[in-house]
Amino acid sequence: MAGTKEQIMDVRSVVEAVTAAGDDVEIDTPLYVVESLCMRCGENGTTRFLLTLIPHFRKILLSAFDCPHCSERNNEVEFAGEIQPRGCCYGLHIPSGDQKMLDRTVVKSESATIKIPELDFEIPPEAQRGSLSTVEGILVRAADGLGALQDERKKVDPQMAEAIDRFLIKLRACASGDSSFTFILDDPAGNSFIENPLAPSPDPSLKITFYERTPEQQAALGYLADPSQLGGQSDEVSSEGINNVPHHLLKEPHGSVGARAGRQAIAQGNSAEIAEALFRYSAPEEVMMFPSTCGACAARCDCRMFVTNIPYFQEVIVMASSCDACGYRNSELKPGGPISDKGKKITLHVENIEDLSRDVIKSDSAGVEIPELELELASGTLGGMVTTVEGLITKINESLERVHGFTFGDSLDEDRKSKWLDFRARLDKLLSLGQPWTLIIDDALSNSFVAPATDDIKDDKQLTFEDYVRSWEQNEELGLNDMDTTSADAAYSSADAAPSEKADD
Repeated sequence: MAGTKEQIMDVRSVVEAVTAAGDDVEIDTPLYVVESLCMRCGENGTTRFLLTLIPHFRKILLSAFDCPHCSERNNEVEFAGEIQPRGCCYGLHIPSGDQKMLDRTVVKSESATIKIPELDFEIPPEAQRGSLSTVEGILVRAADGLGALQDERKKVDPQMAEAIDRFLIKLRACASGDSSFTFILDDPAGNSFIENPLAPSPDPSLKITFYERTPEQQAALGYLADPSQLGGQSDEVSSEGINNVPHHLLKEPHGSVGARAGRQAIAQGNSAEIAEALFRYSAPEEVMMFPSTCGACAARCDCRMFVTNIPYFQEVIVMASSCDACGYRNSELKPGGPISDKGKKITLHVENIEDLSRDVIKSDSAGVEIPELELELASGTLGGMVTTVEGLITKINESLERVHGFTFGDSLDEDRKSKWLDFRARLDKLLSLGQPWTLIIDDALSNSFVAPATDDIKDDKQLTFEDYVRSWEQNEELGLNDMDTTSADAAYSSADAAPSEKADD
């Protein structure tokens, strides 16, 4: 790297320098060189560290080791930024003979797991640490690692060595494109990516899902300090298990342990902004407070909850908590009442500046579509949020930059780069209202809402609501096909019938 400054420092100085670096990393960041032990020959080599910021992606720490005695070399990519609110899972189907699929860029963080279901093969996080490579490069590296000790295995366990040889043939066939397979990249930290060359359009071969982390995954990422929060508790609690519970947990108020486990479902957001937006409609009559635990530092904090009614919409439940110890804040907006019998499609024709200020409630089951841009976001892409039309477009822009990673960077070829720049210009043009455009929110659970611009919602000609019957596939995705409420309905019916019978008597 031209102009990069190199200086010899000890490990402590490097750690302090990296920790003190701000979010904006300058291009001339020094290259730190540390003397370190070579694990192959036992002599001293050198490790170089470079902290840099990849445009529209992450702040990363590059490290490269070189031993002049045995020529051992390795490199690693570590993420210096924050852990994402949710984990991510990328699934890429690669047909045989498609070399372009194998050339896709893959960013694998140190917490990511790679799986190939067809081979029953898994690369755990500790096997290949953070790296920037391609699909082919990751598979070739895994094959080389498995074959490195084959000579020793043949002497100790010939049958095992023979089985690994047969497996390596299948793995190398996938790496060369001779066999079709599915490449799955699962990262609880949410900091891994697989390139989408068709971006911003969806790729039919690439499936991206986001999920809430389990307590075990939270603990692996360093979020939880208390082992009692991990799953593994059974319904039958022995006296020995109770005696092993830390003494301070036994003194916690009733309900705090349950609240700690329940916070996994709380969406990430800004509590103050959500509360301020909802107070425009009606102030809560009663704010309930119950003890909870911070999701970042495990300190005790309070969670506030209130129920409010939004005109022309429905009853909603707002939960918000903040930690005085570390400043972590989270919030959740959930619909109240029963599950709607039908889905709802909301269409808003944006024509003037006032339309950009309309309040929008988007649930985590809603999808967003803008026909003028040929842009369609699947349900759950942005999570649940309370915002405005302008804020929703801004969130879409930020989400596209984050999800597609390097596709906004300098390494992109000119054709695809011009395509991205044109799309971003068209996206920004929506906010400048160069021409009218349409916002469509499709929510299968009918839990989303766009505020009308008139006192009577029927007088708002730019805003339309359309109810529709959910398909079997939508009910299956939402888990409604397996939901059986006949027992509860019978119990409620008998309870309602009992008072009427007594009245007749």
